[in-house]
Amino acid sequence: MAPTSITSTLNMGNSVKIPQIGFGVYQSLKDTCVKSCLTALELGYRHVDTAQYYGNEEEVGQAIQKSGLPRKDVFLTTKILTAGGSVDKSYESCVRSVKKLDPSPGEAGYADLFLIHNAAFGAAKRKEVWLALEKLYNEGKAKSIGVSNYGIQHIEEMKQFAQVWPPHVNQIELHPWAQQREIVDYCQKNGIVIEAYCPIVRNTKAEDPTLVKISEKHNVSPNQVLIRWSLQKGFVPLPKSDNAGRIQQNADVFSFALDQNDMSALDSLDQGRKGAVVMTVDN
Repeated sequence: MAPTSITSTLNMGNSVKIPQIGFGVYQSLKDTCVKSCLTALELGYRHVDTAQYYGNEEEVGQAIQKSGLPRKDVFLTTKILTAGGSVDKSYESCVRSVKKLDPSPGEAGYADLFLIHNAAFGAAKRKEVWLALEKLYNEGKAKSIGVSNYGIQHIEEMKQFAQVWPPHVNQIELHPWAQQREIVDYCQKNGIVIEAYCPIVRNTKAEDPTLVKISEKHNVSPNQVLIRWSLQKGFVPLPKSDNAGRIQQNADVFSFALDQNDMSALDSLDQGRKGAVVMTVDN
């Protein structure tokens, strides 16, 4: 069932609810990041997605504090970029991120979702970082844990050592030109929530004839169509913008629905690996 508002949520495998539309902050730094997050929160977003690699965890945390919203009302995601060299060192790296995001007094701070950013650094390091995330999860410093850019082989590999399996989330590039159907099907069958990064393809497909035709049919922007497609697929899209007008427009995707013809037309655009603007997973 498609979400009905920006506050709609999905249940993860551990019964934690994740808002089904998130606000991405990739390449949004310092004051710009704080301002954009505040704009998003004022417009009703309750889910912000950052990462160690983005260099703005602290700014996201500042925005939450400045917003005046209770911490429990905002879902914060971050990602660990690299293994530290031991489970304890990777764990310490994660704790530093939590403190940037949520500088609550004492040890009360937490991330709602902590992900491994990439599968590319080898099996031993993947194990090390997952065990660190499990420690974070068991201590309540992360309410949920998951992965990003993981293919089927990487998630299956986790069965050898994971106490928490399946991961609660897999965040991957998803849009009509890179639909990654094999990993999507696997995640859906195993109860893994799928987050979609680059859901608006970094605005590179705004003039695609099929997309333009559908957007004109519904009197909305091409980006709104792409976000709506992602939502109707059951994904959690993470659109990113530092423009206040586009932040608002990207949230205004609940007053229309794509019909079966629209969805089929968008589904036909898949180009596999060639359609990705960042990467597809290695299954």
